Amino acid sequence: MKKIVLVLSIVLFIQCKPKKEKGLIVDKAMIVSAREEAGKIGIDIIKKGGNAFDAMIATHLALSVAYPFAGNIGGGGFMVYRTKDGKIGSLDFREKAPLASHRNMYLDSLNNVIPNKSLLGANAIGVPGSIAGLFEIHKKFGTIPFKNLIQPSINLAKKGVVVTKKQAKSLDKEWKKGDTIKYNKLAKTLERIRDNGKDEFYKGETAKIMIDYIQSLGGIITKEDLNKYKAKWRKPITFTYKNTRIISMSLPSSGGICIAQILKQIEPYNIEQYKHNSIKYVQLLTEAERRAFADRAYYLGDSDFVKVPIDNLISEEYLKKRMENFSFNKANTSQEISYGKNTIYESNETTHYSIVDSYGNAVSVTTTLNGAYGSKVYVKEAGFFLNNEMDDFSIKPGFPNMFGLVGAEANAIAPEKRMLSSMSPTIVEQNGKLKMVLGSPGGSTIITSVAQNILNVIDYNMGMQESVSKPRFHHQWLPDNIKFEPKFDKTIFSKLEKLGYKIDQSNAPVIGKVDAILVLPNSKLEGGADPRGDDTAVGF
Repeated sequence: MKKIVLVLSIVLFIQCKPKKEKGLIVDKAMIVSAREEAGKIGIDIIKKGGNAFDAMIATHLALSVAYPFAGNIGGGGFMVYRTKDGKIGSLDFREKAPLASHRNMYLDSLNNVIPNKSLLGANAIGVPGSIAGLFEIHKKFGTIPFKNLIQPSINLAKKGVVVTKKQAKSLDKEWKKGDTIKYNKLAKTLERIRDNGKDEFYKGETAKIMIDYIQSLGGIITKEDLNKYKAKWRKPITFTYKNTRIISMSLPSSGGICIAQILKQIEPYNIEQYKHNSIKYVQLLTEAERRAFADRAYYLGDSDFVKVPIDNLISEEYLKKRMENFSFNKANTSQEISYGKNTIYESNETTHYSIVDSYGNAVSVTTTLNGAYGSKVYVKEAGFFLNNEMDDFSIKPGFPNMFGLVGAEANAIAPEKRMLSSMSPTIVEQNGKLKMVLGSPGGSTIITSVAQNILNVIDYNMGMQESVSKPRFHHQWLPDNIKFEPKFDKTIFSKLEKLGYKIDQSNAPVIGKVDAILVLPNSKLEGGADPRGDDTAVGF
């Protein structure tokens, strides 16, 4: 009888145990991005023998058509890569400040910030880098002619893109779910780029259309700004966390440095001993995030212009000191946690895509216009939006940007300087092999979203889709509160408040939209497509 009861108990336990959420699993290659149309175009390139870099170019261009909310040719971004033989690197195609820009350009005669000047209109625009980045990648890694990589996006622009339910919310009321939007002017621009190459965007007819329009609106970008723009190959940030090696973006992205600081601050505490998203888990991560963002605000900027002590900022000795006054018994405050003594936030309307090809190459790319549709400047004759990245500079030391991030002298405006970013395209290795490719939109929440998903997989043994779907939280030093997604377990809030933490659920319906790929023990690929958007995994 006891045996029967035991067997029944085991059966009931197995039946009641929740099934782990699984994403798309494929054998050879995968792309996870914000729109299925873009992923399919990229995968088709791989099926035709192209590599991850060819697919990256095709996917990026397709997102400029299918996802104009953030996909772009009028913005910029970052790519981190790992080749099939383990070589790593990164490309910075971040926008730059125009030559005529200056540190006080958004301040009035009384030194006060002029409302919205860095956010809306022609003076909010940074010199775009996306097209330069795509051609730079093709020159180094491309195996398929560029014209073949851009043609599917031209076809998509002419055929049109079907509006999704989620997309309809960001569009004018005249568009609704199920409608098809055609982008004929953008198709013409892409055709000119196909026929004339990179110079079309930076010196040709498209450049002239863009500059004439910007200047007609009072903007300061010139032909010389476009002519001088170059994408830059950078050495990525690399560090170890437990038994993994993490490769992420370096300056002018703050992502790699901040993720390194967060993970290395919590590493000695063995976070896996605490239940996922429990009080102690939230405390530990919050305090590490608080300290990383305090350092970000003071030290970080374009390393071509300012000296940043990167090695020291991510050293174990320095980070151990940063956590010396942490206690599980009481919250620290951001007032008492300034930047460390040492010997910004883009909008949610960024987009990320992750790629692994059939050869074993991996590419992680985050790109943005900054705000939704950027500066709201739409180059009508060319069919695309321009960014509002100038707001990512510290327009006045100590003054928060559109998303609450404050900055200091290191991120002050200067001609040809790249503005600080939070974009964090990241690749994870384990035992010398590719383990994970991930990244997210979401401004400053990019950093915390990526860090939390690394922990989900490495410390809590989650699958990729399971990890991506978990509710998230975020702290960025200032303002001094923890933002939680609505689906987060609210039973811990009162206990956190008793410890001195301030809870904010008002402005965080979504924290990040992580698109990621996990290499499973059997070498198959599992996609994690964020359910917070229309994000989709495609592969074969």
